[in-house]
Parts: sequence; C-alpha cells; structure tokens
Amino acid sequence: MSKELPPTAAPAPAGGNKGLAIGSLVLGILSLCASLGWWCGGPISVIGLILGFLGIKSTGKGMAVAGIILSGIGLLLTIILVVLRLVMGPAIQNVYDQILNQIQP
Repeated sequence: MSKELPPTAAPAPAGGNKGLAIGSLVLGILSLCASLGWWCGGPISVIGLILGFLGIKSTGKGMAVAGIILSGIGLLLTIILVVLRLVMGPAIQNVYDQILNQIQP
C-alpha cells in the first residue's frame, strides 16, 4: 500500500512585497494632479510619503523612492499654491470687484 503524504503549504511568492512601493508611486503621481486643491493634494501627498518610507525596505525600492520624490514635489507644490492663494486672494478679489463695477451701471 502507498503512504499518503501530508498536505504542504504553498510557498510564498518570490519577489517580495511591492504593494507599499506601488501605492506610494501611484499616490505620488496623483498628488501632482491633486495639488491644485489643498484639501486633496495635501493628504494624498502625506500618505504617499508615508507609504514610500514604509515601502523602501521592499523589493520595489526604486518605485518607493520615485513615490517619495513625486509625493514630496506634490506636497511642496500644494504648499506653494496655498500660500499664493492667501497672498493673491485679496488682489484677485479687488480686480473682480472692479470688473463687476464697470459692467453694472
């Protein structure tokens, strides 16, 4: 009679865990687009940076570094645009009011 072998677990997939690095890269790209709105660009950039720093130890180190760089640029761009809006907001409102005053009799 033949002896049955006990079932064995499947081996872990080779290649490591790249999920955090991929997430960081995707959020880094999105943060560049979303930087036009501080309510969206800021949180996406910060989460992308966190995922990038956590994913740098994975096998997707290059993607994690790219995600960190893109998220950093997105966060910097968000900060610059918020500051510009705060500084230029009253000047733009003044021009808008002057245009409305000239249009209305």
